[in-house]
Amino acid sequence: MAASSGLTTTQLAELVKYDTPTVCNVIELFDVRPRNIGYMNESIKACFPQMPPIAGYALTSFFRSQAPPRGGDVYASLTKQIEGFASLHGPPIVVFQDVDAPIAAATFGEVMCTTYKAFGAQGLITSGTGRDLDQVERIGFPCFTSGATCAHGYSHILAVGVPVVVGGITVYQGDLLHADRNGVTTIPHEVASEVAGCCREFAAAEQIIFDYLKGAKISAAGFEEARRACGDAIDSLSKRVCRSNRG
Repeated sequence: MAASSGLTTTQLAELVKYDTPTVCNVIELFDVRPRNIGYMNESIKACFPQMPPIAGYALTSFFRSQAPPRGGDVYASLTKQIEGFASLHGPPIVVFQDVDAPIAAATFGEVMCTTYKAFGAQGLITSGTGRDLDQVERIGFPCFTSGATCAHGYSHILAVGVPVVVGGITVYQGDLLHADRNGVTTIPHEVASEVAGCCREFAAAEQIIFDYLKGAKISAAGFEEARRACGDAIDSLSKRVCRSNRG
């Protein structure tokens, strides 16, 4: 569900300095959800792995292309989606659940992605497929899909603002998302404002090991010492932010 307030532009800019695995590592420290939930599975992959991380708020929709719509087409619903951007607490990420089984055609193409980007969307995630990938890559619009399909079939949007299931998790309108070539995760609203700062500390802790391994002389004993120092720094961070430690 949407939070009462979103992250500031500065906070979001700080958040995308870190990769999604680091964000997931930090979320675990807060102990606000089990470690095996809240992120999409391997069925959702980055179309353009070289693009940097994105963060934004989910604008959710159902999509179908197997049979003709009762009225209108996919473009007829774009206006409703764009109008929905204003209800979010920050920049949108468009999230589609393709309800066809099996997938019949592409969820998006060049026109849709160009439109979304022009209105401020940070990217698109779909349980379905995409097309016009060369053109979408050229406009610099990150997309995450289960694959590619060359045709759009009878593409149309069934509903906007509904909970959707993508990559094995339920995504609600207004959920905060972080995504890169490694995958997609939700960020719990109650800890979102603290995640970027903790990512900075977590990365600094891991750097202890990397710095040691770059040294001229290394040993198993020295590695263990560096690993212990890294672990102590992460443990200290965890104790400070872990919600289960608070009465």
